[in-house]
Amino acid sequence: MIKTLLSISLLAMNQSQTKPAMTAVSQMQENKNPLLKEWAGAYGGVPEFEGIRVEHFSQAFDMAMAENLKEVEAIASNKAPADFANTIEALERSGKMLDRVQTIYGIWGNNLSTDAFRKVETELEPKLAAFSDKIIQHEQLFKRIEAVYKLSQQKPLDQEKQRLAMIYYRNFVRAGAQLNPAGKLRLSAINQELASLYAQFSQHLLADESDKFLLIEQESDLAGLEPQIRDAAASAANQKNHPGKWVILNTRSSVDPFLTYAENRALREKAWKMFIGRGDNGDANDNNSLIVQILKLRRERALLLGYQTHAHWRLENSMAGNPEKATQLLMSVWKPATERVHEEVRNMQALADEAGAGIRIEPWDYRYYAEKVRKARYDLDQNEVQQYLQLDKLREAMFMVAEKLFGLKFSPVNDVPVYHPDVQVWEVRNVGTGKHVGLWYFDAFAREGKRSGAWMNAYRAQQKLGGDITTIVSNNSNFVKGKPGEPVLISWDDATTLFHEFGHALHGLCSDVTYPSLSGTSVFRDYVEFPSQLLEHWLSTPEVLSAYALHYQTGAPMPQVLRERIAKASTFNEGFATTEYLASAIIDMQFHLADPANLDPDSFERDKLNAIGMPAELVMRHRSPQFAHAFSSDGYSAGYYSYLWSDVLTADAWQAFVEAGGAFDKTVATRLHKYVFSCGNTVDPAEGYRKFRGRDADTKALMKKRGFPVN
Repeated sequence: MIKTLLSISLLAMNQSQTKPAMTAVSQMQENKNPLLKEWAGAYGGVPEFEGIRVEHFSQAFDMAMAENLKEVEAIASNKAPADFANTIEALERSGKMLDRVQTIYGIWGNNLSTDAFRKVETELEPKLAAFSDKIIQHEQLFKRIEAVYKLSQQKPLDQEKQRLAMIYYRNFVRAGAQLNPAGKLRLSAINQELASLYAQFSQHLLADESDKFLLIEQESDLAGLEPQIRDAAASAANQKNHPGKWVILNTRSSVDPFLTYAENRALREKAWKMFIGRGDNGDANDNNSLIVQILKLRRERALLLGYQTHAHWRLENSMAGNPEKATQLLMSVWKPATERVHEEVRNMQALADEAGAGIRIEPWDYRYYAEKVRKARYDLDQNEVQQYLQLDKLREAMFMVAEKLFGLKFSPVNDVPVYHPDVQVWEVRNVGTGKHVGLWYFDAFAREGKRSGAWMNAYRAQQKLGGDITTIVSNNSNFVKGKPGEPVLISWDDATTLFHEFGHALHGLCSDVTYPSLSGTSVFRDYVEFPSQLLEHWLSTPEVLSAYALHYQTGAPMPQVLRERIAKASTFNEGFATTEYLASAIIDMQFHLADPANLDPDSFERDKLNAIGMPAELVMRHRSPQFAHAFSSDGYSAGYYSYLWSDVLTADAWQAFVEAGGAFDKTVATRLHKYVFSCGNTVDPAEGYRKFRGRDADTKALMKKRGFPVN
């Protein structure tokens, strides 16, 4: 299907790189390459990982692209007049082999990366870019798509078909299908080069996260750290061949707890500088020069396509519509957020002065002293909270939420192949009908070769074209394992992220559409975070905390008094959280509005933040040289604002449940499922939200949620 191609459609073209249709010899090769086999077994077929080797990827892509090109040529050369069935629908049915290969390739790149794979990745990315543009720039194919679109404007199709025809046409136009031959050639060259640069950026970041770590040799330097954090550091040390010592990995899930609790200020500073310096060390993994190259190419591409800047091109296809509107939202929150930071710093400084610390609050002190203020003001110790946040129990809580909201039942299965022993799989069924809905893969733990952070993927999109095809989705995290056999305890922030990513998974699992390109999370970038951010709210509900927040030693539920303290402190430190996010979103937008000639990323970042009054006591959540959202793909480039845009919807939507009297109100949940979670991209998101809420979102709910003054 063309969905895979559209996701990389702004890449490049080199017609000589795609091989012709398969010969008898290549057919024999296909039988030997496990990547090319159709997914077999139960649940509509599942990916098979056994026997896959890195060297299989290049051959598999050559053959899958050749197969897809053959399908596309047949569609483009069809003698019959173009209509929805023989053009758009035919494209939706095509590319199944390529989609399977692309899925496994993505799994390897995100979870099992090695030096050998990264070498193959470097070779493949421009090649995939070339193939994608070959499809997008196919003149006969575009003429047929254009004909279907224009006809649909005269004689409208049904809603889903009408929207799909429009999306195909707009995506092809935005990708350069209407450029002249010289323009197409240059666009292709730009996109191929960008594909290579994105791969390099990601590989540099992964190398810094894997190769750099903080080694602790004296047990006294662990003062302040709870046993679970110490155990995780000891486990990491064993993995890094430093038995009997402790290692703080260069990942957020390892560094943040250390910055929050470690009493050794000098080591906190080292850990902080290590983490915020990823990709910015002036060595072989430095990303600054790559950022400049990426920005220059993106600007040239935007101008070639007829847009003022990359940001204008990106936001044309969004709810915001243009960078001015997105920036207006960001800056409307900036002042109250930074004012709150100054208040938070004053409180922390007072506490430090009272304790005779003799310091000025620095960025490596923020989390440490914020935690002390939290404990003093709200009698809330995050270490105490963490004793009740067992990973396995929280997973069960998410399943409960999915069942009560959307009627989805999760059951563990052991008959599905996995790519690593850590991966667990659940079957999802509809409670009312017993019907199979999909599979959910969960890969929870950090390891060598796995990228940092947390994310959701769809291995297979739900669709009804040619049968009832169910989805396969995954959630991936980077929790650090402790001692074998003991429960993994996670922070409140990590628990929130866990629910967030599960929200993305539910968006895929609830999908009920006909065409794969409109399925699940295939929506505007500044809308896709809405369902996931909304699900975060269920973590703090009484139904979750009373039944699933159980003490890891005694099994006792979280006391009511502790739950009340959590609720009272819900907006504590919101100045820090909002400002570090906003700084990243604003700089992302500024990068893509600026002329990149003679630009130095570090200086640009510093000067722009100084100009808007960035507090000195914290930094961007993602500094430029490690800003994978912006520079490892086109994905969130000029689009990191999306989290705030979506949170306007999130805060307002949650009020619908509050007004109805509870987090599991059936009427509101039914509307949420119908107009948000199940409809994919079959309706304009603004229209879908209005149908759910009965009106447009109100930004006042966002300010209230974050504890800022409401004008």
